[in-house]
Amino acid sequence: MSLFLSNSIEMTNKSNLYKNILSDIENVLDFSVPTFTNLGNISALLKSRFNWFWVGFYKVEGNHLILNAFQGPVACVKISKGKGVCGKSWEENKSIIVKDVDLFEGHIACNEASKSEIVIPIRNKNGEIAYILDVDHDSKNAFDEVDEKNLSLINNLIVKII
Repeated sequence: MSLFLSNSIEMTNKSNLYKNILSDIENVLDFSVPTFTNLGNISALLKSRFNWFWVGFYKVEGNHLILNAFQGPVACVKISKGKGVCGKSWEENKSIIVKDVDLFEGHIACNEASKSEIVIPIRNKNGEIAYILDVDHDSKNAFDEVDEKNLSLINNLIVKII
């Protein structure tokens, strides 16, 4: 019972943190600056509030995802469609949660410290994937459906700036 109660409290706290961060993101968006600048601030907010290992955006350019604004260690700069978690998310047009990156076939190890990952497609006004939001954690099993649901809500804010 206490484990269930603890998990319920943790989920409530996580949901509240997301609610606050979505409001903060909305407050820092500046329509007079390049998209890259806004995405950089979104990456910084997410990384600092959740203490994640790596947070960033890959931009769809032709048949590749090109590294865009991010916070964290050096990252892969170019990913082909269908390759790794980000490329697979783009190809399959869906979010992907990876509890253990070592068990994901074709995972691209940009940094060996990454142990789990969540990837969210970011769509433009036409519904096409324009960016991929990629978040890595240095612990296994760090992401769940609460993260997927709330990180997907960020698209509602980003669509205003792309």
